[in-house]
Amino acid sequence: MAAVFTFSDEPPRVSSPWEAGQEAGRRSNSERCLSTSALVDSEPASDSEVDRLEAEPQEGPIEYKLHLLLRPRRAYQKMSTTAGLVGSGVHKKLQQARAQPVLLASSNQTRQNRLHRLTTQLLWRLKQSSPEHATAKGDLVIPQLPEDNTELATLQEPRQLLPGLEESNGALYEIGVADDGTFVGLTKEEMDDSMTTLKVMAASLGCRVEVRRMKAVGTCEWLDRTQSSQPQLRCEDLWVAEALVMPIILDRSSGTAANDDNEALRRGASTVEQLRVLLTGPTTSGKTTLLGTLANGTLDDGKGRSRSYLLKHRHEVASGRTSSIAQELIGYEDRSVFNYTCMDSKAWPDIHDRAQDGRLVFLLDSAGHPRYQRTTLRALVGWAPHWTLLCIAASDEDAITTGTHLLTGVDGPPSDGVAGIELAMAHLDLCLKLQIPLVILITKLDKTQRPELKGKLSKIFTKTKATGRTPKLFTGSASADCSEISDRDQAQIQTEVIDAITQTRDPLAVVPVVLTSAIKGDGIGLIHAFLASLPVPPAPTAQDFVPLALNPEQPAALFHIDEVFELARSRAQSTQGQNADDRAPVVTGYLRFGRLSIGDQVVLGPFPAEDDDAGAALVPNDQPSPGYGLSLPHPSSAEYARWSVRNAVSASKIEGEWRNATIINIRELRLPVRSIEAGQAGSIQVVFDALDEGPSDPDEHPLEKQSSSAPRIRKGQVMAMPSRHMIETGLSLQASTGFTASFTTEDVQSLAAGSLVNAYVGMVRAAVRVLRVSQQKSQFDPRQARSEDHDDIFGMSDHIELQRTRSEADLETFHAEYHVKLELLSNREWIELGSRVVLLEGGIKDKSGGLDALVGKVIEVIE
Repeated sequence: MAAVFTFSDEPPRVSSPWEAGQEAGRRSNSERCLSTSALVDSEPASDSEVDRLEAEPQEGPIEYKLHLLLRPRRAYQKMSTTAGLVGSGVHKKLQQARAQPVLLASSNQTRQNRLHRLTTQLLWRLKQSSPEHATAKGDLVIPQLPEDNTELATLQEPRQLLPGLEESNGALYEIGVADDGTFVGLTKEEMDDSMTTLKVMAASLGCRVEVRRMKAVGTCEWLDRTQSSQPQLRCEDLWVAEALVMPIILDRSSGTAANDDNEALRRGASTVEQLRVLLTGPTTSGKTTLLGTLANGTLDDGKGRSRSYLLKHRHEVASGRTSSIAQELIGYEDRSVFNYTCMDSKAWPDIHDRAQDGRLVFLLDSAGHPRYQRTTLRALVGWAPHWTLLCIAASDEDAITTGTHLLTGVDGPPSDGVAGIELAMAHLDLCLKLQIPLVILITKLDKTQRPELKGKLSKIFTKTKATGRTPKLFTGSASADCSEISDRDQAQIQTEVIDAITQTRDPLAVVPVVLTSAIKGDGIGLIHAFLASLPVPPAPTAQDFVPLALNPEQPAALFHIDEVFELARSRAQSTQGQNADDRAPVVTGYLRFGRLSIGDQVVLGPFPAEDDDAGAALVPNDQPSPGYGLSLPHPSSAEYARWSVRNAVSASKIEGEWRNATIINIRELRLPVRSIEAGQAGSIQVVFDALDEGPSDPDEHPLEKQSSSAPRIRKGQVMAMPSRHMIETGLSLQASTGFTASFTTEDVQSLAAGSLVNAYVGMVRAAVRVLRVSQQKSQFDPRQARSEDHDDIFGMSDHIELQRTRSEADLETFHAEYHVKLELLSNREWIELGSRVVLLEGGIKDKSGGLDALVGKVIEVIE
């Protein structure tokens, strides 16, 4: 199951092979004691007792090197460490070296090539300690070596970290050690030169070198021919060393970011165009099967093989119903489709590499059954997709029933449930209300009859045209080749959809309707053509909803949090100035606007003031049913009322707070990067800053201190970076206790003051209380259409009241605006002014499947 979140719960560890040697030493001491019947405890072995290491592992973050010299070694007359290695490869190499003349220098080109090979090898070892062996993104730049070896010190200044190494736990280099673990050793001069080379290699990758241990392992003799004409025999010690190469994560001493055209590339941000698409629709409509066919490039076998690649829960596999939001990635460039059928495309970073000059389509698969309507609404509202693919099954052979009657609680016939076409129309109605660019996919074309298909298309076209949007029907030929878009499909989409959208400058004007089959391949090529051609909206900004003058508390960057995962910091992510807590949570979601980079200081929240779980106990739990369909995806109004009486504390009495944190890791759709741009989805790992709590209370329980310094992040919170205006004026982010929303439908009058409903705003799903519903004075005046030349020359208007006809009153009601004031009941939340809000009553209504929602806009935030 591919997902945005791909951090491993147990990242690869970098353990020294010296520790294994010390364990062997401890076992040896214990055995000697037993053989002599001595009753003494074995003392811990030290480095001095280790006489060799285990053989070098073929894979992993450990590298054995005889030396890292950029020149040939001198010829030795004698080496105590190789005296007993008769016939070994090391011994033969030394014999050959002794027979050769002394070479203290070589050509600069040879030195440059060797440095390139050594640096590439170091990069590979560093990636071996990264979760999932992360692919480093960016060009490997090898520094140009000077002619004089004494100038190598100038190349030891670390460069910017190569993107993709942020998660590496480092690499260990055992210098002076043969591949079989034998200690060979280097002289002090050679060891210094090898360390210099290693520091140059590490600096080019943005890493540092830490010498962990050094040990003298023997002596050597060699003839010094440089001092005089008569060679002199010299003797020196031989040393081995262990060095740890670590990425420099938060080295912010280099200063501010440059303002140039190449800033995105320099800071390691993905520059590939990204389109976020959501697949929605009723259950049994084939959403997951279709997504599996698109992502894997193979047709379904009719038994659910395609969807089996995406289901991630056991109950989903058993029932065939998706209950969570699944994600997949497809790349496009020209007519080529990059999915898992491409050669060497085993993970999302491989798709990133192939689509560098094209676009990436991030597809989300939502749940369709009424019992999982919260997941459906969170995907539609929270993820803010650029386009929506609404799947409607052409055949109703798989009836959608609730299983048990909602009111009586007894089993009923299938007709008592929500019929497939009714639930499909409810999904269509919700998509039209949300005003999201829409493509309708008629699935399971191979299982339907022409009259049944014609009836469904008629209902879909009628409802779509009622909103002023134009549906267009597309049919494609069956094809099993999903690796390339045909010229016919591309031309048809370009002429009838893309050109029409370009002329009207409105992506809502046209609603394509595509007939598809995941078994025979009908329409699959058209879907790929759509995904490769659909227009991407401009990069979002902080002023998209409301101008900055009306909302001065708008941050510079805002990240909506959807999922939270608790992880521990890697060794490379430990920084000075942070607290001692090893927790480094990962949050997934998308960047609403702005830009975030590794090392940025951000704030997360809002959190409750005292106990992280203070508001959790206030929310009523859902009541799952014993069978499919009998659940209340939202607690009913009656349950909310009982709960409201028991818990009179409202969000206005819970003081919210924001916690400072530092970004230590970023992945943009599984690709390790240094920055994430506005509109991109990904995962961000943070470390909370320590709280300055002043003098500690000796009577305070230690667990209470720990909880105050390590808050628990939840869904719906945000990560933000304060703007320069906020910093200069002292403004801070403010959580909300309620808000006022504007609606243009008269159905909102059904909300009574004091009633309790569910609200969806961004990633927030919260219980709210309706405080007031008011109808605003309509700006529309039907009498204004009359000619103003008809002056009241007789002065009758002062005495006769003009009575409007009923049609005029109804027209004014149609253009009326309704304001609803709402109060949050559980937690203070971050509500962005101007954002879309969806209100939904508890329980599942007949025919709508619980999707009969009210869609409005936030016009006032109550702090």
